[in-house]
Amino acid sequence: MAMFKKLLAEFIGTFTLVLFGCGTAVALGCDTAKVDSAYLLTALAFGLVIVAMAYSIGNVSGCHINPAVSIAMLVSKKMSVGEFFGYIISQCLGALGGAAVLGYLFGFDCSFGTNGLFEGDVLKSLIIECILTFVFVLAILGVTSKINNDKVAGLVIGFTLTLVHIFGIHFTGTSVNPARSLGPAIFAGGDALANVWVFIVAPLAGGIIAALVWKLLESKSKE
Repeated sequence: MAMFKKLLAEFIGTFTLVLFGCGTAVALGCDTAKVDSAYLLTALAFGLVIVAMAYSIGNVSGCHINPAVSIAMLVSKKMSVGEFFGYIISQCLGALGGAAVLGYLFGFDCSFGTNGLFEGDVLKSLIIECILTFVFVLAILGVTSKINNDKVAGLVIGFTLTLVHIFGIHFTGTSVNPARSLGPAIFAGGDALANVWVFIVAPLAGGIIAALVWKLLESKSKE
């Protein structure tokens, strides 16, 4: 039952992230080419969802709602392989559910807030997403490493996600989350679906690198 609650929490969290984060981008017509109110509000929407979920489901599942975070926890030996795959499945199903509701509300011909290659360049997009995810996951590992940070962890993580969106939307629309990219891409189809592998591979790589770097930094700090 405890595991079921964790998986349900991850489903709900990722569902909410896609519905409100991607939904804000669709509703406001976020344009990656210019920084305006829609651009900034979309970045803020993603960050605020994390804050809301961190303080609601965080004590149930840890509020990963992101395969890149889960793989970092796996590498850090903070979860088992079985838990990892359970989390991934729940996150992807939550993202699909959120995207389905977006389609129902806005029409299945909407953009779904999908990600796209920067200047059509796969390598640049991989590097950008890897760096963005590295920064985001490193912040998570750092702020959650001390129990004393419990009260502010959700805020730090939420603001960090807002930060990477403010910088990253211009380039790729900002993924840093394979589930968030996969759900909308499946419904959008076309180039979004064809290129979604970039937004799966890069965030997972960024999460792994962040876990390895944090392990190094943490060991150094104890010497």
